[in-house]
Amino acid sequence: MSGPTDDETTEMLRAAAGAAAWAPSVHNTQPWSFVLSGGELGLRADADRLLRVGDTSGRQMLISCGAALFNVHVALLAKGQRPQLRVLPDPDRPNLLATVRLGESDGADEHSRMLYDQIELRHTHRGGFTDDPVPAELLRVLTLEAEAEGALFTPVASPSAVRVIAALTTAAQEVQEQDLAFSLELLRWSRPPGDTRREGVPAHAYPAAPSRTEPQFDQRDYAHGRGWGFERQVGGQAPGHAGVVAVITTAEDRRKDWLTTGQALQRVLLRACAHGVSAAFHTQALEMHHLREFLREELLSGEHPQMIMRLGVPEETLGTPRRPLDDMLEEDL
Repeated sequence: MSGPTDDETTEMLRAAAGAAAWAPSVHNTQPWSFVLSGGELGLRADADRLLRVGDTSGRQMLISCGAALFNVHVALLAKGQRPQLRVLPDPDRPNLLATVRLGESDGADEHSRMLYDQIELRHTHRGGFTDDPVPAELLRVLTLEAEAEGALFTPVASPSAVRVIAALTTAAQEVQEQDLAFSLELLRWSRPPGDTRREGVPAHAYPAAPSRTEPQFDQRDYAHGRGWGFERQVGGQAPGHAGVVAVITTAEDRRKDWLTTGQALQRVLLRACAHGVSAAFHTQALEMHHLREFLREELLSGEHPQMIMRLGVPEETLGTPRRPLDDMLEEDL
């Protein structure tokens, strides 16, 4: 059977870039761009969207881009293609994170189609969860999904360890709130009610009043005390369930590992979404070097923490907007 024509190749790669746009990203910065040329799709980091205060190393930017890369990969697998990926292909172009070409056509597998179907359904949750449990079998499957991408997904079983992570999250949040430069950077990506920009975190995507959980996991104050957001709180005035706390870690802490984390993260999120489970992210403590090192040395057996999340069943989760594809895709055909 003959392979796809040039036009079909272009259309499949363009559609894969469109799927990538739905990936999660820190503060919904969407810090990626794509170039499509000669039957190859290139993924680039958009340095203009780097959080220069909260993400000086670019670690969170590359995790975000890794999640976008996974969407490209699974979109092509779902179309029956076996993509050829090269990660960090050119040391002289550090912002070129990956290139993708079509490989062999051998039919889509059910697992890839299932993950692909969740791409536009998956949304980040902010707040507490219902008391519906996350099945232990699903957590085991999520561990295998992350492992398939080269990262370690670990549900935190110890209640005392969960309390420590919650306390570090709160401590980091309170310190960051006192940092003017950090607060101004967060404000850049906060969207007031009625704002139509298709980037950043809009007011409809978080509760107007800070959601309480037990134990308490502080959320970002995107409203900056202005009372923006939607009027809802899980369980009325009672604290919502924190859900299952989990971490994604890697053995090393290089740029390649950050991209690996993003790919593993998105694979986990899509599989969880297929079972009605959403994630709330808590990266505050990971943005402070000493707290991140404390977690690595004291709780994570020397593994480098890349993402902290809570998993649970939300009453509802509202999505954040995405930039149109033409804003992030350059075509040289």
